[in-house]
Amino acid sequence: MDGLQLKLCDIQGRLFELSVERKYGSLEFVKAFMMSDTAKALDSRYNRMQWAGEEYLLEEIVEEAGEENLKRGEVFSKEVLYWMGYIYRYWHYYTGEESRKIYKQASGKTMKRNYLMFHTMDPVLAIEDLKEIYRQRQRG
Repeated sequence: MDGLQLKLCDIQGRLFELSVERKYGSLEFVKAFMMSDTAKALDSRYNRMQWAGEEYLLEEIVEEAGEENLKRGEVFSKEVLYWMGYIYRYWHYYTGEESRKIYKQASGKTMKRNYLMFHTMDPVLAIEDLKEIYRQRQRG
């Protein structure tokens, strides 16, 4: 993980935190972001979005999802959302998986449920554990 990638993890964490200040429903925001063209752009090898700050990225998500769709649902704490945003981006760099595929393995609900256990872990260990939870759910 290089310095730029870690910086982008931090920016995505701050983007998720910013959704709290705007009082966007956390599950709604996380899903909207992870399934968005903005996330897809961040996943690409190089994209201008990688140089945008969290405020600009938030405006892109709101424009794509519609603010009224984000204004419903429970708002999680900033700490939970920062961790979720950071881990989702770290996961992309660690595995090369796209945000949409990552979200299918670990939805916002899964991330919130596991926050207390995983937020103090090394990101790689947390990601591996989240992937294992997904595999176990798939097996039934």
